[in-house]
Amino acid sequence: MHNATTAPSCIVNSTHFDCFEHLTKEEAELLETNKRDVKFKKGEMIAKQGSFASHVVFLKEGLVKVYLEGNQKDLILKIVPDNHFLSLSSVFDGNNTFIYSVSTYMDSTATLISIDIFKQLVRNNAKFAHQIINVLNTNTAQIYGRFYCLSRKQSHGRVADIILCLSENVFNTKKFKLNISRNDLADLTGLSSESVNRIFKEFKEDKLIDIDGKSISVLDFDKLQEISTYG
Repeated sequence: MHNATTAPSCIVNSTHFDCFEHLTKEEAELLETNKRDVKFKKGEMIAKQGSFASHVVFLKEGLVKVYLEGNQKDLILKIVPDNHFLSLSSVFDGNNTFIYSVSTYMDSTATLISIDIFKQLVRNNAKFAHQIINVLNTNTAQIYGRFYCLSRKQSHGRVADIILCLSENVFNTKKFKLNISRNDLADLTGLSSESVNRIFKEFKEDKLIDIDGKSISVLDFDKLQEISTYG
């Protein structure tokens, strides 16, 4: 079981697709007629902070970042892979806008669900509502882990945390092509790009990782985990 020191801080690592398994046949048909799949190119914005939220957004395929826009610098809250909701935090009474922005790291497909239909399903189906509550609670736990990482871990621990998170929960492999820029890695870790590059170089020299162009291989998972937890 993860705690604040070991939970992946960059991502929610459980998929959300199984929420839809609790819909009745009639509800599934209602959902089907009130949703649309939309394709987005790499770098496109799926949701804009402050814009009108008329749909619940579910990421069907791809990889995106969820972030708060700032005057000087954006704050990346998390990275989201396939089969995850992107905008549940905007679905509550008294609010009709996206409270953060979402943009793509690669070509992606998002399912847009009518917000009125989504709320109807939550009201009428207790099992579906229970699963949505679980998703929201897991999101909250992830944000707590993110806050802990940024406020309590040293620079090497933050970078190790992100590498492990990408390996375990985004790409699900020890070797992956990094679609995320060093600037975004800097935003994720709360460090400068120069500091991230320096720590990557140190990890490579210590044979914790290998770097080949944009590909990264995790060579010593246990040591990175130790650095993430204590470093």
